[in-house]
Amino acid sequence: TKLILLDSLLQETVMASLLSRSVYQMTSNLARCTPNRLVHLSAVRAADQVMPDPIEHATGLEKYELLAKQAGNEDPFFLKAVPRAKGTKNEPTIVNAMDNYRMMGCVCNEEDTNIKWMWLCEGTPKRCECGYWFELKTHPAPDKYALPL
Repeated sequence: TKLILLDSLLQETVMASLLSRSVYQMTSNLARCTPNRLVHLSAVRAADQVMPDPIEHATGLEKYELLAKQAGNEDPFFLKAVPRAKGTKNEPTIVNAMDNYRMMGCVCNEEDTNIKWMWLCEGTPKRCECGYWFELKTHPAPDKYALPL
């Protein structure tokens, strides 16, 4: 029975050795994965910094749009839907564009599931299938060489 006790003692020692080695390896792997600088220290250092204004980073058309919105023009490129006005031949609904033509869609009835598309050209009012009249009003487009930097 003494041999069995020695053998079991030897097995326990080997197991304890293996266990301590695997724990050591796991802790050293975790130590390699974690960054040297702690998160709370970097958060305290960056607390006094503020994100810069998006206008400072923008250039070209994006900056043109942001400056126009800042000045109060919410739709500088005429992309939002326009409600129909009177829509008669004498007083047509004005559709704005930055060119002398534009494709526009008319939702003739609120319950319609389709849109009636048509081309508008400068100077010629056009009648939709529903009877409303539309006219194109052109505006100068921003000069691409004079856009804000």
